[in-house]
Amino acid sequence: MKSSYRVVVVGGGVVGASVLYHLAKLGWTDVALVERSILTAGSSWHAAGGIHALNADPNMAALQAYTIDLLSEIEKESGQDIGLHMTGGITVAADPNRWEWLQSAYRIFQTIGIEDCYLMTPQEVKEKCPIMDITGVIGGLWADREGYIDTTGTVHAYAKAAKLRGADVIEHNKVEELIQRPDGSWDVVTEKGTIHAEHVVNAGGLWAKQVGRMVGLDLPLSPLEHHYLVTDDIPEVAALDFEVPMTVDLEGFTYLRQDQKGVLLGIYEVNHQHWNMDGAPWDYGFELIQENFDRIEKELEMGFNRYPCLQEVGVKRWVNGAFTFSPDGNPLVGPVPGMRNYWLACGVMAGFLQGGGVGKTLAEWMIYGDTEADAWPMDIARYGAFTSNREYIKQTTGQFYSRRFVMTYPNEQLPAGRPLKKAPAYDGMTAAGCQWGNSWGLEVPLVFGPEGFKETPTLKRSNAFAIVAEECKAVREKVGLLDITGFSRYEITGAGAEAWLDRMMASRLPKPGRARLAPMLSPEGKLKGDLTVFNWGDGSWWVMGSYYLRQWHMRWFNDHLEGDVQVRDISDATCGFSLSGPNSRKVLEKLTHQDVSNEAFPIFGCRTLDVGLIRAKVARMSVTGELGYEINCGALEHIALREMLLEAGAEFGIREFGFYAMNSLRLEKSFGIWNAEFMQDRTPGMTGMDRWIAWDKGDFHGKDAARQEKDGNTAPLRLVTLEVDSDGADASGYEPIWKDGKRVGYVTSGGYGHTVGKSLAMALLEPDYLALGTELSVHIVGVERTARVIPASPHDPQGACMRK
Repeated sequence: MKSSYRVVVVGGGVVGASVLYHLAKLGWTDVALVERSILTAGSSWHAAGGIHALNADPNMAALQAYTIDLLSEIEKESGQDIGLHMTGGITVAADPNRWEWLQSAYRIFQTIGIEDCYLMTPQEVKEKCPIMDITGVIGGLWADREGYIDTTGTVHAYAKAAKLRGADVIEHNKVEELIQRPDGSWDVVTEKGTIHAEHVVNAGGLWAKQVGRMVGLDLPLSPLEHHYLVTDDIPEVAALDFEVPMTVDLEGFTYLRQDQKGVLLGIYEVNHQHWNMDGAPWDYGFELIQENFDRIEKELEMGFNRYPCLQEVGVKRWVNGAFTFSPDGNPLVGPVPGMRNYWLACGVMAGFLQGGGVGKTLAEWMIYGDTEADAWPMDIARYGAFTSNREYIKQTTGQFYSRRFVMTYPNEQLPAGRPLKKAPAYDGMTAAGCQWGNSWGLEVPLVFGPEGFKETPTLKRSNAFAIVAEECKAVREKVGLLDITGFSRYEITGAGAEAWLDRMMASRLPKPGRARLAPMLSPEGKLKGDLTVFNWGDGSWWVMGSYYLRQWHMRWFNDHLEGDVQVRDISDATCGFSLSGPNSRKVLEKLTHQDVSNEAFPIFGCRTLDVGLIRAKVARMSVTGELGYEINCGALEHIALREMLLEAGAEFGIREFGFYAMNSLRLEKSFGIWNAEFMQDRTPGMTGMDRWIAWDKGDFHGKDAARQEKDGNTAPLRLVTLEVDSDGADASGYEPIWKDGKRVGYVTSGGYGHTVGKSLAMALLEPDYLALGTELSVHIVGVERTARVIPASPHDPQGACMRK
């Protein structure tokens, strides 16, 4: 053990070993892994070891595909046998809705490059897995890249490969303290002495909670118990001349793989059980938890019925071990906001499936400052401080575990950890029929239904379809009212505020009393935000964006602060409502003595207005593409603002609407949104955000890279609008787009345009297929539909409505 390293990775499980390997592989060889016991002591040694590329989240599926492809490489590089059995795998559906979902998922996997899968009939399922009773099975999805590995061998392979590249592995050395020096580096106090490190990585696994608390972090994590069994030899399995494939029975809550001449059957039971929520005891490592048959009895019975041969053999071994889960089941990775040089690689409940991708992502982040793929699905910044609440963690992690094999629909609202944050006018909107969604702990309005209305979860158009149509009609023809508490707001002040913003944003800054759309770029020229900048004319500036990106954007802002600049997140102190529609100005005129005519208050103007009794900050803009105003007020004024606007708007046909209608309206204008059209692995040229860039202004982050893309015309895909010939279902995202059997792009988002009466989608296409009228096809819920490229903004393409 040396006294100093560039990086110390705390934790010797598969994730820590993968991080160490990838750091060394990418050139940082002065790195060490410190493990309190021996490698694999924790969850790694008893993990079931199943591997599969398929995941409902396309980003996580890509991460898993990378991990699987890496396994044979590290085996070869390290010389360590990892016991890789690539048996292929089947996911079976015994429910019509699940079968629909599998057909849709199959196409989405094609979009992200997972080509080695195909749909199966029940008889084909039986041929691949003869021990399965296919009663009730409707179909299945086969994938070549599925199987299982020896978990202990795999951890040692990562570690050996890392050591061959110059890394150190230090076992039997518990980390006692982490003390940060003024320069941001760390003293890692261990049982065998203190190590000085520039960076520390928390890959603590079951102990990640404690390693976080060493630096004042309370991570949103909890271990839960998980059962599997290993059978004695099964004659039917022993008689086969091939291995039983990795099989997931979603309706049965079980997964199965071969284990020698028997099988391993794992269970995700609905009746979950947390274990040591504050983290495992320090002396825990190779122990197991007493199995609880009563708790898993129902799922166990379904498993034994699905595989009848299990009823005739004994159980060789029961395993009930602990694995760590985050609220959404995805890893916690990346730099911790406000804590320099402290990195996370924990909460990886499927370490052997995702650990390779986690290690690659974190190593890129640490070395290059950015990641090749969009890291958002596992970025720690997707969580706020509110997620450290113990009851929140208990509810959400338990919900994820219990629903591990339960189908979740795109429009389904899950109850755990809710309601937590509510806009002040929440009760009034609820009484008006509001159905709520959730954004970063905040309840946001989706749709306003009649008394007793409840939306039905579905992959297709829901029973809210007609209500959304009415809301859209109100906005287009009269005036709509939308709660905009769910927007983020940042106040930027200080003598250097303007100069700092000019470097941060790629657009030209607005003049006093004006607002402007502003892309924000990484040094690599990729998107970091689709924001709106407001110059209030009094020396203060606002930046507005997506509410759920608050922690992410504040981390970016703080990492790039310089000079006399203060950035303050005012999102919870400031909320408001937007007016949208041709009667918007009439409503506002009733409530203010100030001139809000088109001449006095043009589009993208922003000013302080007296609105009724409230002194509000108002901007003339609307994502709906109509005449509109965003009216921002203090949180204590939110209720009064709503009441005044509804009263003043009654004679003009005012109607409250939600984000379902907003999505339809913005699609009709070809307006992109974050996490759909705009992501941090995309560029201005791909997304059309380059039209907002001020190429002739001074230097700004990402300028050289963005200019290189523009001058070279190198964007591999371009954003377009499609009309889809759909029937009862609309695109949602990641559906593949085809031209004469060739995949030429994919959908970024979609929905029904109620004003234009068409199913619409926004999509990224290869440059050869951008011409208007190009005939294409796209799979919607697994069914191929014709589509064509149409002009952007199918409603009001000249933007006349916004400028009236």
